Amino acid sequence: MDGSGERALSTRAVCERAGVQAPTLYHHFGSKQGLIDAVIGHGFDQYVRTAHGAGESQDPVADIRRGWDQHVRFGLDHPNFYALLYGRIEPGRPCAITAPAQAMLRDLLAAVARQGRLAVPAGDAAEQILAANIGVTLTLITRPGDQRDLGLSDRVREAALAGVLHDTTRPGRPVPATRATAALTLRTLLADDTAGLSPGEHALLGELLDRLAAS
Repeated sequence: MDGSGERALSTRAVCERAGVQAPTLYHHFGSKQGLIDAVIGHGFDQYVRTAHGAGESQDPVADIRRGWDQHVRFGLDHPNFYALLYGRIEPGRPCAITAPAQAMLRDLLAAVARQGRLAVPAGDAAEQILAANIGVTLTLITRPGDQRDLGLSDRVREAALAGVLHDTTRPGRPVPATRATAALTLRTLLADDTAGLSPGEHALLGELLDRLAAS
């Protein structure tokens, strides 16, 4: 699929390659689209496993940068697969296949929030970073290989991080002590540890912290 794309894929060719009859393929996957969905899911799962296997450093922002670069490289190495993954969207339906990667990003951003370095709620930050990451990858895919400016990815990455973090270049620099920053940090810590609070108290405190973080 990487070499020819979805349009050139035929169930007959798949059956011949796999050494099975068409009824076997339809029994397992239901249709050509079911087969394509299974291939996409398997391929992206391998990508997530590879990214997760790289481990995490002591600096979650550095890990986010590395994850961004891995995402772009994956798209450039597998352009047809990437186009299938992010080009076929349905209004109002988030992509379930990419959910694990999104969860990994949210976890990293939660770690950033616990350090007091996050300037916006983790969920908002994840959406902004993912939108920029996917957009720049699709842009680079559309350009001929000899005209690709990989520096574009670096510039967009740093702009995206600057929009959600207090500090993107100097991890040791003190973070401004603002009410919103304190609320974001406490909100993240509250999600990790609810001891001593009733469900109602937890919900009320969470609502108050969300309001303070947005102010």
